[in-house]
Amino acid sequence: MASLKEVRNRIVSVNSTQQITKAMKMVSAAKLRRATDAIVQMRPYSKKLSEMIATVSGRTDAGKENPFTEVREIKNVLILVVTSDRGLCGAFNANIGKATIALIQQKYAALHQAGHVTVMPLGKKGGEYLGRRGYKLNADHQDIYTKLNFGNARLIGEEVLNGFAEKQYDVVEIVFNEFKNVATQIIRTEQLLPLQESNTGEVKPSAVDYIFEPSEAEIINELIPKSIKLSIFRALLESNASEHGARMTAMDKATDNAGELIKALKLEYNRSRQAAITNEILEIVGGAEALSA
Repeated sequence: MASLKEVRNRIVSVNSTQQITKAMKMVSAAKLRRATDAIVQMRPYSKKLSEMIATVSGRTDAGKENPFTEVREIKNVLILVVTSDRGLCGAFNANIGKATIALIQQKYAALHQAGHVTVMPLGKKGGEYLGRRGYKLNADHQDIYTKLNFGNARLIGEEVLNGFAEKQYDVVEIVFNEFKNVATQIIRTEQLLPLQESNTGEVKPSAVDYIFEPSEAEIINELIPKSIKLSIFRALLESNASEHGARMTAMDKATDNAGELIKALKLEYNRSRQAAITNEILEIVGGAEALSA
């Protein structure tokens, strides 16, 4: 049985940990509010942009002639893996890593064996998880969440678009956590390039005869790259909100577990203290009886 001092030190240590987890939960809750506001504002814009591309491409063959819609033989694959830069958020990052490995094994196993599957981690933890398992990594975009804005997503998007246009990659996919609520994140896998009709939304017939200025082809050529960059930015926002929700949940559970552990340690401490007092009383009584004999 542990001594009273050891149990007392453990109680102090767990109390300190509980204070830290409480503080981290509060910080994550504050950040989650801002992150959810950002993604809620982004979703309608992203949806409307997809509808615009669908409307214009449905009226012309310009969309099919765009280089970013070209379907070619798959020789090289790029997978964007969106994770966080920090841990302490439960299985948030591990689930993305497992989903990425499952995607590669199911769709691109032969290409992976040949070294033609590249992973671009958007977040430190994704690179660490997949790098330890021998996957080929591209530039590791870390610290993007310290100043998360469209400028960062635009630079990543331009890198991806240039790689596809120069035929370094024939398919580009992205894996990320979509935010549903504080306790639930949904893992999504989407194909960014070549742009598919399913990614541009459903074409709705319209009785309005639009006049396009500039031409429909120019509009398509302008909107498709913007749509890819916006999809990457949306994935980053979704992941950012999901990360704070996952960390808030994890810290809440850790705080509860610390409370349960403190109760158990206090019970152990009281039992040990009571046993020590009982032993001292028995020693005193035994000594008194020996003197009176």
